[in-house]
Amino acid sequence: MSPIKQYETYQNNAVNTASKGQLTLMLYNGCIKFIKQAMKDLEEKDFEGKNKHIQKAQDIIQELMLTLDQKAEISSQLLPLYEYMNYRLQEANIQNDSMALEEVLEFVSDFRNTWKEVMKKAAPQKYAQGAQV
Repeated sequence: MSPIKQYETYQNNAVNTASKGQLTLMLYNGCIKFIKQAMKDLEEKDFEGKNKHIQKAQDIIQELMLTLDQKAEISSQLLPLYEYMNYRLQEANIQNDSMALEEVLEFVSDFRNTWKEVMKKAAPQKYAQGAQV
């Protein structure tokens, strides 16, 4: 099996075996990766690449919006922020605005870092509950 196929298999297994929390973290990481690539594309005047990478970041933001639990109070607070980030990505794409990309990158990075902390704090509780069963 070629190294590329091995990597693709590894990636598929990582996604298929990930918890909901890990999947959310993967989405945030992917969004950060695509925004950084769009920023690089913009610097290099690769407008086709910039467009492609911003659209991928927007797809991730939209997925995060769709996966919000509408029964959870935090969802009503997160949804407008996700909508704002999506709007800023649109502006960045249309106007070639690197400041808008930086703004969204900061938001997504903050969300990712917060999510990582939530997962760290939840993990000991999860295992402690499992030990009681």
